[in-house]
Amino acid sequence: DFLFFWGAVFLVTTTLVAFLKKENQELIPAKEETKGITDTYRLLFSIIKMPAVLTFCLLILTSKVGFSAADAVTGLKLVEEGVPKEHLALLAVPMVPLQIILPLVISKYTAGPQPLNTFYKAMPYRLLLGLEFAFLVWWAPKVKHEGGFPIYYYAVVVLSYALHQITLYSMYVAIMAFNAKVSDPLIGGTYMTLLNTVSNLGGNWPSTVALWLVDPLTVKECAGAQGHTCATTAAAEV
Repeated sequence: DFLFFWGAVFLVTTTLVAFLKKENQELIPAKEETKGITDTYRLLFSIIKMPAVLTFCLLILTSKVGFSAADAVTGLKLVEEGVPKEHLALLAVPMVPLQIILPLVISKYTAGPQPLNTFYKAMPYRLLLGLEFAFLVWWAPKVKHEGGFPIYYYAVVVLSYALHQITLYSMYVAIMAFNAKVSDPLIGGTYMTLLNTVSNLGGNWPSTVALWLVDPLTVKECAGAQGHTCATTAAAEV
């Protein structure tokens, strides 16, 4: 029902924009130096060869490794410990208004000459929340009872998720503001797209690696099967 409602809202609003929004013909957009796909990729290659851009890309590609496991695996581990999927999905609903408000609030602090300061300040708190998420997974079987999980456990989970959203959006808005500030206005669209793509990749590849490493790094013990380690998926199934 949740997905159906917002899917309908999305379809209606985008259709209204398509039919009712008129372009202002009086304003002539600034002409970019690119004329086609080949020129665009040639320009992207020349941008990424710049020493400052190359260094920034290397930093942003590795900056999110520290909390990739906490971000990607926590929800799956909570489900593994018995937290119902539908309850976790419902806990995401209170985050929606927070996700709308946070960029508005954070943008006031990233509008200055050094937007990445917010990025730096949020990083240690987001790393600490990774330990908090590990604690939530460890704590889950301790408080579980026949009727499920107590209300106070869900309250702690919601609070932890809310704090995580604050740090996440602080870093996200800060990096977007920085990309907008350093992009050459003449090729702003191409420049910003490149930096934002690298930024998104910097968040996605560590999460993929973290998910891939979960199984080989999980310590398993066999109950009632002498001589078997259960270290691999095949052995665990046997």
